[in-house]
Amino acid sequence: MEEKSLLAGEYSREDDREESLRPLSLKDFQGQEEIKSNLAVFIRAAVERKESLDHVFLSGPPGLGKTTLAGIMAREMGADFKVTSAPALEKPKDLAGILTTITASSVFFIDEIHRLKPALEEMLYTAMEDFEIDWIIGQGPTARTIRIPIPRFTLIGATTKAGQVSGPLYSRFGISLRLNFYETAEIRNIILRSSSILETRITGEACTLLATSSRGTPRVANRLLRRMRDFAQVEGNGTVTEDIVRLGLSRLGIDGFGLEPHDREILRVIIDSYGGGPVGAETLAISVGEAVESLEDFYEPYLIQRGFLQRTPRGRTATDQAYRLLKRDRLEPNHDQGNLC
Repeated sequence: MEEKSLLAGEYSREDDREESLRPLSLKDFQGQEEIKSNLAVFIRAAVERKESLDHVFLSGPPGLGKTTLAGIMAREMGADFKVTSAPALEKPKDLAGILTTITASSVFFIDEIHRLKPALEEMLYTAMEDFEIDWIIGQGPTARTIRIPIPRFTLIGATTKAGQVSGPLYSRFGISLRLNFYETAEIRNIILRSSSILETRITGEACTLLATSSRGTPRVANRLLRRMRDFAQVEGNGTVTEDIVRLGLSRLGIDGFGLEPHDREILRVIIDSYGGGPVGAETLAISVGEAVESLEDFYEPYLIQRGFLQRTPRGRTATDQAYRLLKRDRLEPNHDQGNLC
């Protein structure tokens, strides 16, 4: 597999619509204030010392800006930015091909780093610490290992499952940052910025309503803004108003909590099919026709954060708030339910 097929592309070659909405500096990046202030210090110190930034570990639910933040770090450092994902790296030669062609102080971003194969992880250890890679030449009794020096670089690893990253790999990151869901006011600022870039008029009331329905996630906020722009163009006069947002959200099946039909289906299955739980992740995923990874990475974090779902040692359970949302009466706990996580 050639290197160009392993790299997801330079920062400037991503999807044009999404790229146009990405902030390009820490100043323009909304929210995550503590993370930004700390990064500003780390980046300035590295630039003043004329060193590469220490390796950075980014974790948090999808859509919160991990890739965007990695691109910003590269720009602030004035460094090249290379992007790939762990599933795209199949063999050691794939990783070696990238590491031996990067330039000094480059930022190398690996998404879904928790899915990195053990052999590649072992290669990264030496690359991250000694800026060398071990390479085997020959086969059988004549095989020998040589160490190939590589330029000093910054590895940024991103994951939605920090707990699945091995201890030895995690310990080699000098900077560890966790992105959390955004506050409504922060999402509102993101929507205002994006609407300006998209040259879309939006009222204050519409912006606030859209922000409260965006799951605390910039990616969702920008996606909904583009859809509301469509409704405003076809059903209105081009301006995204509160009425347009209510119409659009209703047509998309999104409620005031930002829950989509599939979110409510997950809660409905737990309550109606499993007596409110507990029910294991695999059983629940099969019941709602969803992959376990999607259930755990996308749906569950927000449902838990908003208080609709709980994880227990025995499985997932619906909360009283979920019963009220679906207008269900809570029955006596089903002690016979034995599904495990």
